[in-house]
Amino acid sequence: MTRTTRPLVIFAAFAASLAVGLFLTLWLVGGLRTVAAPSAIGGPFQLTDQVGKPVTDNDLKGKPTLIFFGFTHCPDVCPTSLFEISEVLKAMGKDADRVNAYFVSVDPERDTQAAMKEYLSSFDPHLKGLTGDPAAIAKVLSAYRVYAKKVPLKDGDYTMDHTALIYLMDRDGRFVSPFNLKRTPEAAATDLKRYL
Repeated sequence: MTRTTRPLVIFAAFAASLAVGLFLTLWLVGGLRTVAAPSAIGGPFQLTDQVGKPVTDNDLKGKPTLIFFGFTHCPDVCPTSLFEISEVLKAMGKDADRVNAYFVSVDPERDTQAAMKEYLSSFDPHLKGLTGDPAAIAKVLSAYRVYAKKVPLKDGDYTMDHTALIYLMDRDGRFVSPFNLKRTPEAAATDLKRYL
């Protein structure tokens, strides 16, 4: 081995061992496990809307669907997101009838059918609020990979930390991507119409 090739061999061995070490470290801590693949988001569920009608995953089929997970006692993110979804639905005009829009509770303890009905009266009438017993809610949260955790407050009350994405599902009920509301309602409506 010549003097000029020896440093290259040492460097190559070092680089290879570094790459293997990095790969193993990432694999062990879960860094190489991807965020749920699109096909892994969604699944069977059975909930009830704000007027007492049963809604299942089969109701997603035939129309594109927007789904937002939140709770009626949410101080800011939820009402803002629901207002933005309402504005998109309004911008769609008559095509809004060809879209499903669901607000799914992460707080079944407080979000009864009556509470959901009253809360959603401030938003677009196309929005349906879905709730159910804790087991049914836990199932849909798991299916959609939604994080939700009760956070106690000093006064004995509580709030909920939760995933704040708007999920776009296609006409077959399959996850497409998070739906971007950070644009004009007209631009978002035009984008949504592509899935009709």
